[in-house]
Amino acid sequence: MKKKLILTALFALFTFSDIFAQCAMCRATVGSNLSEGRNTIGTGLNFGILYLLVIPYLIVSLGVFFYIRAAKQRLREQQA
Repeated sequence: MKKKLILTALFALFTFSDIFAQCAMCRATVGSNLSEGRNTIGTGLNFGILYLLVIPYLIVSLGVFFYIRAAKQRLREQQA
């Protein structure tokens, strides 16, 4: 059941195009630049938003991973 839930979440994450959405102010800035033919600003802005979104989750998940690993090692040492 867990695998199915994880696979569904990953599928949803990678298939929704709304992930690349922007805030209203960013959209207005990019919109004004699109009229001048510079689309690279919008692409860079989207990746910057995703970068800012992912980093906190990555840091927290790494912290949880190392905590669980250390707890398992302590449990093994207590049992031995």
